[in-house]
Amino acid sequence: MPELKTKREGAVGWIVFSNPARYNALTYDMWKALPQALGAFGADPAVRVVVLAGDGDKAFVSGADVSQFEEQRANEQARLEYNRTVEAAYVAPILCAKPVVASIRGICMGGGLGLAAACDVRFAADDAVFRMPAARLGLGYSFTGMRRFVQVLGAANTADIFFSARKFDARDAAAMGFVSRVVPAADLDREVAAYCALVGENAPLSLVAAKAAIREVLADPATRDLAALQKLIDLCYASEDYREGRTAFMEKRTPAFKGR
Repeated sequence: MPELKTKREGAVGWIVFSNPARYNALTYDMWKALPQALGAFGADPAVRVVVLAGDGDKAFVSGADVSQFEEQRANEQARLEYNRTVEAAYVAPILCAKPVVASIRGICMGGGLGLAAACDVRFAADDAVFRMPAARLGLGYSFTGMRRFVQVLGAANTADIFFSARKFDARDAAAMGFVSRVVPAADLDREVAAYCALVGENAPLSLVAAKAAIREVLADPATRDLAALQKLIDLCYASEDYREGRTAFMEKRTPAFKGR
């Protein structure tokens, strides 16, 4: 049964896209569940970083489950509702207060590529295969979605993958700046876990403030909320963690941050 699986391992919240029979293609219910899952981890003080991954070793996400299109997008109203749900899922990693890491193994295409683009950091196995097939399906891509790709890939690379609808591998994705690191497939879980452990050692309020600052930098200037960002920055300086960080530095020890 297609589903979104969630679990917490220490300070790491895991969201696993599970639809192996269709290479983890996302059903309407899975799209709808993603913002809720990310929101729950974002609000959980025990979670410091969130990982998105696919179930098994064949795919991250192969896109939307097209077998549902006739039913879920049968008329204009249904199409608009479906598109709103998908867009909310795309935005959810950006809006999540915590850092979100994409762990990409195997196929990452269409909607999977869009979700990965919305994450803060992307790790790819050397067997990962990427594609944006919108032009092969006759689909138009939204302004907000296209802006995310341009912000991550640049205009020329975005034009390339959308115009050609070609497949590209992990090495190409790294050259474009889409993924932060390419590792052997057998090492992906270990490398992602090690990175998350590194992030998890850091001050939670600082992580939240840094992510919010990046989000504001990328936002439309007309919608920026710099006052809200400044409050997050002020919270860092007023926190016990700030005192702990300074003390630990002077004492040459690892700080023990509490998130307050």
